[in-house]
Amino acid sequence: MKKVTLFKGDGIGPEICAQVKRVIEASQAAVEFEEFNVGEAEYYAHGALIPQAAFDSIERNKVILKAPITTPVGKGFRSCNVQLRERYDLYANIRPAKNLPNVKSPFDHVDMVIFRENTEDLYVGKEEKIDENTVYATKIITRRCSERIIRAAFDYALEHKRKKVSCIHKANILKMSDGLFLSVFHEISKEYPSIEADAYIVDNACMQMVMHPEKFDVMVMPNLYGDILSDLASGLIGGLGFLPSANIGKDVAMFEAVHGSAPDIAGQNKANPTALLLSACMMLEYLGEEEKAQMIRNAINQVLEEGKIRTQDCGGHASTSEFTEAIIEKLYI
Repeated sequence: MKKVTLFKGDGIGPEICAQVKRVIEASQAAVEFEEFNVGEAEYYAHGALIPQAAFDSIERNKVILKAPITTPVGKGFRSCNVQLRERYDLYANIRPAKNLPNVKSPFDHVDMVIFRENTEDLYVGKEEKIDENTVYATKIITRRCSERIIRAAFDYALEHKRKKVSCIHKANILKMSDGLFLSVFHEISKEYPSIEADAYIVDNACMQMVMHPEKFDVMVMPNLYGDILSDLASGLIGGLGFLPSANIGKDVAMFEAVHGSAPDIAGQNKANPTALLLSACMMLEYLGEEEKAQMIRNAINQVLEEGKIRTQDCGGHASTSEFTEAIIEKLYI
């Protein structure tokens, strides 16, 4: 059995975690969870966003499945995600955006994978108050971090028989920082002659994504653009409730749903578990359980295709647990 550290999170986190566990157990994947209360509620109850026992579990298991965690806006503690990315150098944030059957969305043929650099750019959170009316934020781009995320994107494209990698940047204005990222992209692209390489200024990329999403295959970009464009990509496939995410480092990997903790519906058995379940499928692939991951994806697709059992966010009336039960019933069909 492969042990995984499970962070139950805030809001709807604990209930969607419980349903994802049910599906994985029903699939008979060789995974065992070590569960922890992590997040805003844990912080205010015990003074630590992530308890030491949870960190100890990560050190042992090297794999995390994380539910949504509430982060205060403009005050309070730092994002749990940022802390974990920095502590374990989870440099590659991978977010596949692909249409699912019978899920209403503006386009029908979206199939893009966003590689977001996860450890630098403005997300380092280095800010300096110059005076009462002025704050400076530091943007950091390094060759080392640019090289590894860009190489990861090309390696993924090669392994998954993808045809193109697109670099997203703002090098026309940020000539030194984004200019370095773009320059490294062009250098590395020469090592992959079978993969087409092109580049888009970030504002143009946003426009093209909502007009011609079929132009994009694998996309690689600095941290801030990756955060924005991956949410934009989720809008092309029906919303954040259908977007999985992986954060990969050299030794540790974290898999998570990127939607919020939705405290307004917490405890009401209304949440859609699909994003966390698809993230768990990425986790299973990482652990070598590709067959189980595909089995779960096929079951999700069958339930969505039939359209009889749908959660409220996609026009249905089913509860979280009813939707989960429908997926479990399809696992071995």
